[in-house]
Amino acid sequence: DGLSGRTFWVWPESLWAPISFTKACLEERGGGSWEDWWCDPDSKVYQFIGEDCIYFYGPAEMSLFMGTHTGGPSTDPIKGKLRLPEVIANRYLLFLNKKASSSGEVRPPMAAEMLGHYTAEQLRAHYLGLGVGVRSVSFQPRPLNPAAAPGEGDPVLKEGNLLANVFNRLIRTCFYSLQTYFGGALPEGGISPGVRGESERAALEYERLMHRIELHSVMSLMDSYIRYANKALTAALKAAEGGGGDAAARAQALRDGFHMVRVAATLIHPIAPEGAEKVREYLGLSERMWDWRYIFRTLGELAGLDAGGGGDGAGERPPKLRWLEPKTDFFTKHPSQLAQAPDA
Repeated sequence: DGLSGRTFWVWPESLWAPISFTKACLEERGGGSWEDWWCDPDSKVYQFIGEDCIYFYGPAEMSLFMGTHTGGPSTDPIKGKLRLPEVIANRYLLFLNKKASSSGEVRPPMAAEMLGHYTAEQLRAHYLGLGVGVRSVSFQPRPLNPAAAPGEGDPVLKEGNLLANVFNRLIRTCFYSLQTYFGGALPEGGISPGVRGESERAALEYERLMHRIELHSVMSLMDSYIRYANKALTAALKAAEGGGGDAAARAQALRDGFHMVRVAATLIHPIAPEGAEKVREYLGLSERMWDWRYIFRTLGELAGLDAGGGGDGAGERPPKLRWLEPKTDFFTKHPSQLAQAPDA
């Protein structure tokens, strides 16, 4: 209403850019059809944009897609039909509390500059945790902040330190304890009902939040679950020692601990894939570990499925865990941060 006769300008090449990018990426990887991605019934395209661009990438882009592809568009999974993207609008990501742009007075840092201070996984986890989908937030990298006070922590490292400090400690405790007391072989047996229930609740909540694109809440959930797992394992191992070295209690603690490691690694995999892949390799599991159909399965059940060729009736098998050498990290810090005191 009230906009009749008005015109808004659109750059068509920017609207077509998501498909052009797909084509360029596939060519760089050695070939493949962009239609295999954009027209596959199993595909789902998410397009994250700034809220001020919604008029361009909403009505105009959809109209362009609908009018240029011979197969016709479709919001339903029909083979050969172009899948229209789900547009997700974000608020502003400020730089040091100011709006930055390549044409403005305040220039945003380039990717190469940021990767001189942080790993890609640290940045990805931090950006997701900022909550730019619900409010405008400021990006405050300490190395680029001239107003940062001496000794002040770096807010960009908050989410990354959860992985590099807390999650790494959880994983190492599991492996080193298992190697010390059980020769590296995980004792047979089930998972404690409390641990299994907490893990299933975390997976279901993760699924709900991902479906709603509430990515900042996903990071909050991961923080809660990883810290829960670390405290639960520490308490269980301490209780086993308090019982005079109760082998059965220690075995139960490690079965529970490895189950929580497996679940946490699966949940964090889309956010920190390099570290999560290393976890999978040391757990001795196949890529099935990332398949959401098996999110509630234990290590033994996954190992049985891997050995049985994928049949759901394969049963349990002891996982073939790799030997973990001292001071091994799964989720790493940037080399420039290694001389700094770790943040909790």
